[in-house]
Amino acid sequence: MASGDTAVSICNKSLLLLGAESITSFTDGSLTGNACNVIYNDVKKSTMAMYAWSFTIAKKELSRDSETPNSEWDYQYLLPNDMLTGVPRAVRTSSNSGSPVIKTWEIGQATGGYAVLLTNETSIFLDYQKEVAEGNMPSYFVQLLAYQLAWHLAEVLTDQTTKSEYWRGVALGVAVEGYRGGYFRQAVNIDSAGQTPSNIQDYLLTDVR
Repeated sequence: MASGDTAVSICNKSLLLLGAESITSFTDGSLTGNACNVIYNDVKKSTMAMYAWSFTIAKKELSRDSETPNSEWDYQYLLPNDMLTGVPRAVRTSSNSGSPVIKTWEIGQATGGYAVLLTNETSIFLDYQKEVAEGNMPSYFVQLLAYQLAWHLAEVLTDQTTKSEYWRGVALGVAVEGYRGGYFRQAVNIDSAGQTPSNIQDYLLTDVR
């Protein structure tokens, strides 16, 4: 893990790449601090959601909501508060190793406006991607995030679209690669060394689609 990393330190890595002044906080009153404050969380979440990074995968038994669905389903379950994409990686009825994935569910909205998982099953265990704090991000992901931020900050801070395009290429490669190349592909290769073949296959099938 890249211990000691914070949102500010990761942004400063990007600012160094752009030849811009470093910041002390997102609210230090500088143009760069304000720009980082506006884009950082969105870029972080979108970069995490690009791939099923091993360090973001979590498992949890869901709690059944006290409300009854106003639909064809019998039960609704509360989704984890730290869920990244709102879309489960897998839904099961047991926590036992190798338990089968079920397809009889959907994500809907409760009458209170919050998202729930709807199903007829009496117990639900979820595999999902969670948001991860900076101190728990591995170094290869921190590097990718720094490149991603450099891409998004470049035009704002330098007024040069060519710099923005350059850092997008460093981060993600080019259009013919579906923007799944560059350092992103290297980071995926590093991360996939610690994942099961099924997780890697899921990514490859998604990439083809």
